[in-house]
Amino acid sequence: MTPAEPTEPPNSAPLTPAARRRNRITAVIFLVVVWMLLWGTLSWANLISGLVVAAVLLAVFPLPPVTFAGRIHPLGTARFLLRFLSDLVVASVQIAWMALRPGHVPHSAIIAVRLRVNTDLNLTLAAEALSLVPGSLILEADRTTGTLFIHVINVDSLDEVEKFRRGVLKLEERIVAAIGSPDEQRRVRERPPPPLDLEGAAA
Repeated sequence: MTPAEPTEPPNSAPLTPAARRRNRITAVIFLVVVWMLLWGTLSWANLISGLVVAAVLLAVFPLPPVTFAGRIHPLGTARFLLRFLSDLVVASVQIAWMALRPGHVPHSAIIAVRLRVNTDLNLTLAAEALSLVPGSLILEADRTTGTLFIHVINVDSLDEVEKFRRGVLKLEERIVAAIGSPDEQRRVRERPPPPLDLEGAAA
C-alpha cells in the first residue's frame, strides 16, 4: 500500500449565479447521456424521459455544488465518445467470448487507481464511464484521495493489472481533454502516473 499523496484543497470560493446555471446544465446533459446509454436506444421518448428524470433528481436530491472550471471542447468530446463506444463494443465481445469459452475460469482483481485531477466531476465521470463498460464495476470512490476502487474480471497477472490501471488514467486524460480547464489539462500532462498499488493484485 503506497502512502497517500497530499490532496489539493477544495475550491471554497462561492459560485456565481452564472456558474450555478452552467453547472446545472452540464449535470443535466451528462445525466441524460447516461440515461440514454443505459436504455441503449436513441429516441425522442428516451430523450424526454431522461430530461424529466434529470430534473427530478436535481430537484429532489440536490447535489453539493460541483465547480466546473473548464468548458466543453468539441474535438476532445468527440474523441472521448468514439473511444468510449469502441471500448463498449470490444468489452462486450470479450465478455461474450469469455462466457462461451469452455473450461476457462476467469480471475478477478480489485484495482485501486488514483486519478491525477481530484475533483468531484472528474471522479464521477470516470466512475460512470468505467461502470458502463462490461467487465468493470466501481466498488468505491474515495473523494479524499481521488481514488477509484474497481472490480475487474479476466485479470491473470500484475502486468494485466498495470495495463488496466494505465487504461483508466488514459480515460481520465480523455475526460479532461473533453471538459477540463487549462490547469487540469496541464496537471494531467505534467503529473506522472502514481505507482501501482499492491491492492491491485489479481485474486
